[in-house]
This record gives sequence, structure tokens and C-alpha cells, in this order.
Amino acid sequence: MTVPAEPRASTARGGRTLAPAALPTPLTPVADPLLAAAGVELRLKRDDLAHPTVPGNKWRKLAPNLERAVAEGCRGLLTYGGAYSTHLRATAAAARALGLASVGVVRGEELAAAPRNWSLRAAEAAGMVLEFVPRAAYRALASGAGEDRPGYLVLPEGGSNALAVRGAAEIAAELPDLGGRDLVCCPVGTGGTLAGIAAGLPPGARALGVAVLKGAGGYLEGEVAALHRAAYGREFGNWQIHHGHHCGGYGRVPAGLEEFAAAFERRHGVPVERRYVAKTLQAVYDLAAAGQLPPGTRATVVVTGVPDPVGPG
Repeated sequence: MTVPAEPRASTARGGRTLAPAALPTPLTPVADPLLAAAGVELRLKRDDLAHPTVPGNKWRKLAPNLERAVAEGCRGLLTYGGAYSTHLRATAAAARALGLASVGVVRGEELAAAPRNWSLRAAEAAGMVLEFVPRAAYRALASGAGEDRPGYLVLPEGGSNALAVRGAAEIAAELPDLGGRDLVCCPVGTGGTLAGIAAGLPPGARALGVAVLKGAGGYLEGEVAALHRAAYGREFGNWQIHHGHHCGGYGRVPAGLEEFAAAFERRHGVPVERRYVAKTLQAVYDLAAAGQLPPGTRATVVVTGVPDPVGPG
């Protein structure tokens, strides 16, 4: 049975309003013989349906930061991302709806003179000013810690800060009857969504993050722990990150992953975003098949985003 969604209050500024999100997002069981054979139950937390222009975990993380920007009278938002960053597009759309300016600092100065891909075109169409920086310098900038732009609220890459973690904690709060057999799974790019889910879980339930970055072992764990300290003043011990399903690195969608995602869509009629969500689903299936999820596990995969609207160009 799917839990019905209901609208929640929108954010407003000077007569401009960002449409409300439909919360709680649906919780949909998935019956699959491949998982049933391993004694594992699967549910999808459909955060891809949260909002038409600020989808998935981007709404969870942006909403409290938008409220802060409005409350502090900011004139705009500044944030960071790669060439296909959903966060940049979501920030641009939310800022436009509220009458805020937006600036996106993009990894890769060589992209400045290149034709815009569909993702960067969408951000610019929503009014975002793009600033391209060298890849070697980007990592030092992406935390936003050293940026001081008067009148702008600065958000780190992926929007993952203390407010975002508290926003993402609402995902766990919308999951009923969590207990010792529950494993709540999500992809991990910057760590904010995993940090929030883990912080919001009741005793006994655990969170599993699936890294989409190659070679991020230790780094992502440190990011999640730091976010917990920033948001709650403490660390949590009810989560872990799996690093075996990055499929070659961020943005990589090899043939095997594409085949898995397409087959899942055919069986269950749910669209699967490839760069994040497909990797998380594949990890759950592979871990179950390998006996690494105990029989009786109820895995809830948070669908954090929507598929690309067009091809990679």
C-alpha cells in the first residue's frame, strides 16, 4: 500500500512563492522474486515525486536553506556543482520562483567556451549565472567556506550543510514502524542525505549509503561525521557507506548498470535515475544475492531524483 502524499506549506518572499512539496512522499512496496529468494523485502521512498522543479533530496536539503535566505533578506544564492549537477538546476529553479538571484560555480573552466549541455542550459534558463573554475581549484572552493559574496547565502556542493541534514532527517520521520530489521538506503554524493536519514532513524534501524564517487572511502565517512557534528553536535553510529557500486565513478553508467536499470523499469514500472538511484538499487540486489543482507531485512531505497530528461548532450 502506498502512503498518500499531502501538500506542505510553501516558501514565500515578497509576494513570490515556491510551490509546495507533496509530503509525505509515497512509500511503495516492490515485490521481486530475486529479492524474495534472499528473504529481503524492498520498498521505494518516492522522493522523486516531492516537487516538480526541486525534486527528490534537493527539496529536502534546499527548503530549510531557502527559509533562511528569505528570513535573512538575502538577494541571492551561490552554490557549486559539476556539469550535470541536479543541485545547480534545483537551486536555480527555486531561486527564480522566489525572486532571488542565483550563481553556480561549475567545475571545469574548459566548459565556459563549450556548447552548454542540457543541464547547464536549464540552469541558465532559470536565471542562474554560471562561473567556471579550473578543476584543480574546484575542490577547495566547493565547501563554500571561503566564499564571501555580500547579499548571497552560500551553499556548499550538493547543498549539504547543517540545515540540509535536518531537512533530510524528515525522510526517516515519514517512514512508519521502523525497527531492527530496517535498512534505509540512499546514494551518497556529498553525504547530506545519508547524514539526515541516519540522524532521523529510531533505535535499531540502520542507514546504508551507496557511494557514487570512486576512491571516496574514508573521505565520505568523514564528511557525514562532520555534518552530524555541525547539525547535532554529536556523531551517530547507525550508518555505513558501501563503496563497491560506484560503477567507475561519478556520472559513469556502464552497460551493466544500464541493463539493470532498464530491467527494473520494465518489471516494476518505476523510472530509475541512472547516476545515483540505479547504483543504490543494484547494490541492494547484489548484497542480497551475496547473503550480505540478513534474511528478514526490509530495505527502503530512497529515490532521490528523476531520470535525465534527455541524453548526455
